[in-house]
Amino acid sequence: MRLTMFALTALLGAVVTGPALSAELPAEIKQNGLRIAVVPNYPPMEFKDPATSTLTGFDVDLGEALARKLGVKAVWQETSFDQLMPGLATQRFDIILSGMTDTKSRQDSATFIDYLRSGPRFFVQASRGDEFKDAQALCGKKVGASRRTKFPEEIAAWSAKNCGSSPIQFVGTEGSADARTQLRQGRIDAAVQGNETLPYIMDQEPNAYVPVGETIAIQYTGLATPVKAAELREALQGALEELITEGSYKALLAKWKLSGNGIEKVVINAGQ
Repeated sequence: MRLTMFALTALLGAVVTGPALSAELPAEIKQNGLRIAVVPNYPPMEFKDPATSTLTGFDVDLGEALARKLGVKAVWQETSFDQLMPGLATQRFDIILSGMTDTKSRQDSATFIDYLRSGPRFFVQASRGDEFKDAQALCGKKVGASRRTKFPEEIAAWSAKNCGSSPIQFVGTEGSADARTQLRQGRIDAAVQGNETLPYIMDQEPNAYVPVGETIAIQYTGLATPVKAAELREALQGALEELITEGSYKALLAKWKLSGNGIEKVVINAGQ
């Protein structure tokens, strides 16, 4: 079968892209691969497949696609959330790709290539859905969320703006899974989770939860690189831009039901 000129051009582009981007990489990464830190407890971004215990999720697929664009191997390094930033600083790994929110405070320690847009959203047990027709019904109630995120600050800001003399009573949790556990146990009235993960959780636990209101803030999820790693960052940004242009990024969003969270253009340190 003869290739059309368009198809031939696309094929040649695919062949040339990897080496071209790889030329911008530090020599150690070319030789040993791209070491990617991940905390596999945040589905659908990154988690262990229950059937096989293999690492999977949107970030994992994206990391593999970026590595292929760069012409190197993705070397995944599982760690704890608390060790992400210290590990990046001590060069235990090259980047963090683990559903990390880009915030101003974190930009002192890392530079973020933002690849997803999201926002915190309230949700309650489905059995209590009739009590909470809108977010204002949560004023004065106990609301839980991971204390290691920006959610506490965003919940407080929303409460100050909307609840007057009956503010939300915030309850810090050890993570989103802990927040859901406390919600099921009735220890809190509602929880907050990123809207990029809530649809997946609701699919996994049918009829367990219902969202309340809309997202209460805008966040960016970023791929974290060392502040001084300009060479690596430029290569990764170029690879991500190519994935967006060719449609691979859009396909991954659709696969993981994240189409509403996609970005049209790569931005650096857009988090607030």
